[in-house]
Amino acid sequence: MASRLASRTLAHARAALAPPPRTAARGVKTTAWPPRATTTPAVLRTAPPAKHASTASDIEAELRADMAGASAPPAAPAAPAAPASASASASTPGGGGDPFAPSSADGALPDAPGTDWSKSYHGLSAAPFPKEVAEVLLAPIDPQDVEMKPDGLIYLPEIKYRRVLNRAFGPGGWGLAPRSETNVGPKVVSREYALVCLGRLVAVARGEQEYFDPNGIPTATEAVKSNALMRCCKDLGVASELWDPRFIREFKAKFCVEVFAEHLPTKKKKKLWRRKDQPKFDYPYKE
Repeated sequence: MASRLASRTLAHARAALAPPPRTAARGVKTTAWPPRATTTPAVLRTAPPAKHASTASDIEAELRADMAGASAPPAAPAAPAAPASASASASTPGGGGDPFAPSSADGALPDAPGTDWSKSYHGLSAAPFPKEVAEVLLAPIDPQDVEMKPDGLIYLPEIKYRRVLNRAFGPGGWGLAPRSETNVGPKVVSREYALVCLGRLVAVARGEQEYFDPNGIPTATEAVKSNALMRCCKDLGVASELWDPRFIREFKAKFCVEVFAEHLPTKKKKKLWRRKDQPKFDYPYKE
């Protein structure tokens, strides 16, 4: 019995150590079991890329972008944002979001670049002038400044208008800009002018003057400018009383007198007006 057990145990041990039989299929390799240990070094595996490999042109573009970014200077820090009220004020000459608001306390507006005053209406009715300017323009006229023509028409000499404008805006703060060519007719010269004060168009009027000799056209042209100035000043309220019928009647009753005067060359008599404080008519008339 012992010899049989020993022979069986030996047979089982040989069977366990024997290699498995080869298969008859071609091209299939079999290995002994258990596999023998090899000395092949382990291969380190990296994580698969997140995206597909780029083409050569893409890689070249990325390299150029990286090189450009590395050579560019560092960006300057962003300036702090201005308050909304400040940006709104800075966007216009006078602040407050009004594109035509005066840029200074005197009501002046900056001239538009290359303003053509023969066509432009820059600043017209943009804003009222300051109170100090308005008081000078709207001041009541002095009765001593008012003159009277023999036909009974009262008027303010043109130099008085210039003095008012100089007091209101200062010398050089206003001017007359021609808006048309001089029109010379058979008996009348006329031209259109614009009154500009502190860089703003104020009024437009056409002046006119009669002439009786071609040699008098230059003088008539200057009178046209003065006539246009007087008409433009009406829009500013300068000497507006002279267009008030009630004021005219009261002024003539208080300061003027109507007299008979004889025209000596023709011996014709007619009624003429003059101020009471003026001397009597002289040649060619006689009271």
